[in-house]
Amino acid sequence: MNTLGMAVTMLVFYIILLGGHFFIYFSLIRFFNVEKNNIKIWMAVALFISSTGFILSSIIAHYSGNAFTRALYSVSSMWLAVGWNLVMVFSVSWMVVWIAKAVGKSLDYKCLAVVSLVFTFVFSTYGIWNASNPKIKNVTIGIKNLPEEWRGKKAVQLSDIHLGHVYGKKFLASIVEKTNAENPDIVFITGDLFDGMDGRLDSLVGPLNDIKALDGTYFVTGNHETYLGVENALSVLKNTPVKILNNEMADVAGMQVLGISYPQRGESMDIKSKIGEIKNFNPGKPSILLYHNPSEAKNAGEVGVSLQLAGHTHKGQLFPFQLITWLIYGKYHFGLSVDRDFSIYTSSGAGTWGPAMRTSGRPEIVVINFK
Repeated sequence: MNTLGMAVTMLVFYIILLGGHFFIYFSLIRFFNVEKNNIKIWMAVALFISSTGFILSSIIAHYSGNAFTRALYSVSSMWLAVGWNLVMVFSVSWMVVWIAKAVGKSLDYKCLAVVSLVFTFVFSTYGIWNASNPKIKNVTIGIKNLPEEWRGKKAVQLSDIHLGHVYGKKFLASIVEKTNAENPDIVFITGDLFDGMDGRLDSLVGPLNDIKALDGTYFVTGNHETYLGVENALSVLKNTPVKILNNEMADVAGMQVLGISYPQRGESMDIKSKIGEIKNFNPGKPSILLYHNPSEAKNAGEVGVSLQLAGHTHKGQLFPFQLITWLIYGKYHFGLSVDRDFSIYTSSGAGTWGPAMRTSGRPEIVVINFK
């Protein structure tokens, strides 16, 4: 995306934020029957500042990593999620008001508003707890002509951890601890390990040295590594045991493990051409493709890939955005899909982007058993 396109996108996003905050302001004024002008002014100022907070804190955090910018980004991004939940709940509340009027019933607006706020608080609290507690997801996947050495092997897929201003070394250590508890033979990290923010990345990745997998840990970039700067991310990972697959292949006990890097901004992806350029790839032999985005799943299957592991979608992260990811990616937006000899698993990811909140499904550490 060029500079003009980025500016237009940011402007549209900001207009949407302003509209959402105005709706919250309007709802609070009407439901609580606020009449004092000074209170209205303070509410308007507070909500206006809140509407700009996420964009400004994202820009600041991208160029300066310290305790203050991390706190600013965390708070503003969390409000973004809470505000979205409040917009949804108030929308339902107004529907209740209109239905009540249509049938000739009266309502206590203040009581309705209080119920709306309490529900928003409970729902948001659940989302925060959910985001910090990734579950173990066990999946069994069949691969044609599975090598004898892979029968009984166990793999772990980690995706979308998003280390940066919200998630740090402690969070990654907990992910590694849960991963090791599954005794995997091999670990795949399918992009967005980092969140795209500048900072001391080397201080975050230490727990990767503690992953215990006899066949190694393999990594491919996601879109957030391109925001950060791919070379920055890879230079940090080169100091760990993690094996980087940059449009290349590793033979692991008879299994072809392919890694395709996420395209740089402004570039398109032709997965068929990328795989075709990989030396010694044999479509007649079993293979696992690591590519962050599930958008190329059909093309990957057509060139002979046995299994693709992807992430990127977060299963929408916040309700009801899983409907949007489904509209974009169809059946590949989350979970396991099988088309004859091709399978793809799209993980909801272990971390979050922006707010540390999940209300459209659990974050996950995927444990894959092969058959």
